[in-house]
Amino acid sequence: MEYNIEKQHEKGKLHAIERINALCDKDSFVEMYSGVRHHCTSFGMEKKDIPYDGVITGFGKINGRKVAVYAQDFTVQGGSLGLKHGQKIAELIDMAVKARCPVIGVNDSGGARIQEGVDALCGYGDLFYQNVRASGSIPQISIVAGPCAGGAVYSPGITDFIFTVDKISQLFITGPKVVKSVMFLDISAEDLGGAAIHSKKSGVAHFRCENENDCYSKVRRLLDYIPHYYGDTLSTDKKFKFNAKKMQKEIASILPENTKQGYDIRKIINCTVDEDSFFEVMEEFAVNAVTGFGKIEGKSVGIVANNPAGLGGVLNCDASDKIARFVRYCDSFNIPLLTFVDVPGFIPGPEEEQKGIIRHGAKVIYAYSEASVPKVTVIIRKAYGGAYIAMCSKHLGADFVYAWPASEIAVMGAEGALGILYAKEMKDPAQAAFVAEKSAEYKQTIMTPKIAAQRGYISEVINPEETRAQVAQSFAVLENKTSMDKPLKKHGNIPL
Repeated sequence: MEYNIEKQHEKGKLHAIERINALCDKDSFVEMYSGVRHHCTSFGMEKKDIPYDGVITGFGKINGRKVAVYAQDFTVQGGSLGLKHGQKIAELIDMAVKARCPVIGVNDSGGARIQEGVDALCGYGDLFYQNVRASGSIPQISIVAGPCAGGAVYSPGITDFIFTVDKISQLFITGPKVVKSVMFLDISAEDLGGAAIHSKKSGVAHFRCENENDCYSKVRRLLDYIPHYYGDTLSTDKKFKFNAKKMQKEIASILPENTKQGYDIRKIINCTVDEDSFFEVMEEFAVNAVTGFGKIEGKSVGIVANNPAGLGGVLNCDASDKIARFVRYCDSFNIPLLTFVDVPGFIPGPEEEQKGIIRHGAKVIYAYSEASVPKVTVIIRKAYGGAYIAMCSKHLGADFVYAWPASEIAVMGAEGALGILYAKEMKDPAQAAFVAEKSAEYKQTIMTPKIAAQRGYISEVINPEETRAQVAQSFAVLENKTSMDKPLKKHGNIPL
């Protein structure tokens, strides 16, 4: 097959076939349906064949394991999607489900092929339908390697993970020209839907990469953490390392003395998982929550954590969506969940209320309650109110819940509680000693994790140094929890 590689290089980008070869193990890719042609006699086009209808599809291997791959070729009709183009991708996804392997799409498309009219829309419809059918059965990974407009953005939006590349990736429903003509607004493609926009603000992108090679390297790494189909057994990395003495010393010194002071929860995560194994997902979006994959004794786990370094670790709309979707993905593919809790509550105020924090926060509760995978929770510091419940508490089906000795579990913090219970006394300077006494009493009799442990809501109160050992042992106990009979597919990746 001959490809117009030089034309793509002129744009500073790799050609579709080069992208596939960068993804797959050397000489492993085998193209399928290369002979498909759309004999175009459509409006505004001369009668001519469109080579492979602008998309290369086939099967290869990544890290020695089977994958389905497609890459849109921007040098052929701008990568636009027509009837045969869409059907080729849809057929590949259907075959990937049957073959039980991940499907990876390299998207570089101007959208629907206008000249084909409703046939192009049919191609998109067939593709979307297969995306939804495959969701929860096999991992679907989208790489955005060019401008994707209109219908071209919805297929990635249905998939599990979206990778973007700086100065190359663009996603928008309507491009800058349409925005200008309709809204009279001048905006660049990068400011409208560039990689940074979707990584930091919209939350559409899960990974933002420096360049294409960095992107393909990260895709290959991701595939080492996740099952390749529903029912696949998570492999064990035999090369895992963990320096117990070093990590025990580090984890004991992370929490600040001032309970109102923030810290980066990643430090605790890195002291718990195998060395250099934490692989963060959606790192730049909703920084008050952290999600990602790690390995414990060589086995993959999904990690969710509140991050006091961002907005004090509160749950807002964006953090709730980020957590809920990640939890549902892990549950879809039987990946155990480890949750670190340090949350002062759901964020108050009219802005988040009007955005629907009730609706978004409910997704977290639903996702954790629905999840049937092994669930281990560690309460680090604060666990207040409804946010305590939502963050994989015993009440939502956590298998083991551990709490550090200094943690606080209550409806609210001492200051807020006294402000309601002793509002008059707190306003009177003469009652300062009384208020201080009641504050200490509240912390000792209401907030201490020992109270929750006595009620059976906490499995054990553990010291920080014991976290790794306790978590590892818990997952070992729960190892066969996912072996119970389950339906062919539990659910897809998108929260209700």
